[in-house]
Amino acid sequence: MVLPSGAVTTKLGPRLVVAAPGSGSGKTTIVAGLLAALHARGVRTAPFKVGPDFIDPSHHSLAAGRPSRNLDAFLVGEDLVGGLFAHGAAGGDLALIEGVMGMFDGVGPLAERASTAQVAKLLGAPVVLVLDASAMARSAAAVVHGFATFDPALPLAGVILNRVGGPGHARLLTDALEPVGVPVLGSVGEDRRLAQEQRHLGLVPAAEDPASAKRIIAAAQALVERELELEHVMALAAAAPPMSVQPWRPDAHRGPTTRRITVGVARGAAFTFGYQENLELLVGGGADLAPFDPVSDEGLPRGVDALYLGGGFPELYADALAANSRLRHEVRSFAATGRPVVAECAGLTYLAHGLDGRPMCGVLDAQAHMTEHLAIGYREATAVRDSALAPAGYRVRGQEFHRSGVSPPAGRPAAWMLADPVDARSSLPGERAEGFVRGGVHASYLHTHWAAFPELAARLLASAARDTSVG
Repeated sequence: MVLPSGAVTTKLGPRLVVAAPGSGSGKTTIVAGLLAALHARGVRTAPFKVGPDFIDPSHHSLAAGRPSRNLDAFLVGEDLVGGLFAHGAAGGDLALIEGVMGMFDGVGPLAERASTAQVAKLLGAPVVLVLDASAMARSAAAVVHGFATFDPALPLAGVILNRVGGPGHARLLTDALEPVGVPVLGSVGEDRRLAQEQRHLGLVPAAEDPASAKRIIAAAQALVERELELEHVMALAAAAPPMSVQPWRPDAHRGPTTRRITVGVARGAAFTFGYQENLELLVGGGADLAPFDPVSDEGLPRGVDALYLGGGFPELYADALAANSRLRHEVRSFAATGRPVVAECAGLTYLAHGLDGRPMCGVLDAQAHMTEHLAIGYREATAVRDSALAPAGYRVRGQEFHRSGVSPPAGRPAAWMLADPVDARSSLPGERAEGFVRGGVHASYLHTHWAAFPELAARLLASAARDTSVG
């Protein structure tokens, strides 16, 4: 990474990437267990997740006692990964980074962009492979050998054998792996207490059922403490090579404001998706955040100047959202004043007239409905016209993740013009208009990481300040 002249840098501390050959190998369980076990030992562990996933980080945060952050080289660009990592790891003793999908899976079949491997190399972090060995014997050695040699620039520091059938199976696997030369850090067996409900491509967010999530994390902690060599894991993290980067600063783009702005942020079980840095940019820009729960709070926070409605699973709480008519009416009245309302994904459906026949806020001239297929993929987008979030022509990178749709799919004007999907595996259609701009409302399915586009946060606050001064 090339740093600007005079930049203040910081040395990266102990760090470790936990990867796997593919999704469903048990990475999240192992990482949550490690985070909880280290936290119990007094180790201040900073959790991270490669990729745009919002769900796994919710379990990390609960286990580690501090926010988990996303590292995505597509959403923020390669040059910003190190700075965001340094910012998120500040004050920690050790950073634990959970990979995404398979270790080498990125946006294309022949490139490493946005893969776990790319992030590991950008951070100079040792990699531990979690291998689902439930149906393997000697073949496990072939798999580990392949991952250890596929990319010589990415040394494999260790392997954790997961879903092992018992002591005999563990010995067989360990003996088979010995010639490969990759240390086995432990063999973890199956534990029914770790069975977790799956939704779409991941787990259920921890905020939806904190008690259940805590029980599962406690079981994962006990398993990790019993089966893994924690001292060895910590030693591997401490062996990460020296590296210095310039930390990302959320206050670096603060613009001139005449007074503090208060942004109401939708939270609670129905609105659990969002990037931590987006909120930090608002605070760094001089805003106060006022969280509210659209399911249970009967009114908006007092004195809000703008609303930020993030992602989540509103369809699971559609009856409660519909029943909270007082808040829905307040949101509609707030939007009618022209003050800024930024909505992403779940926020978009909440602003529609209805969701599968149940009344929502009625801010947008659209109806939301659930679909049979999950729309997921990276996108590049251009703002169609000036809005409270972006000027016309502003270009961003983002990600879609939703099983709902709206009719019509875009307003006149739309929020974004989406280019063809970046990822060949994307389930999304090609170039199209998407989202809605109406007065101060900017509503879209596109999730954007504002650390790469800090002008979005600055423009939102400037729009709120301008509308407040006019009002």
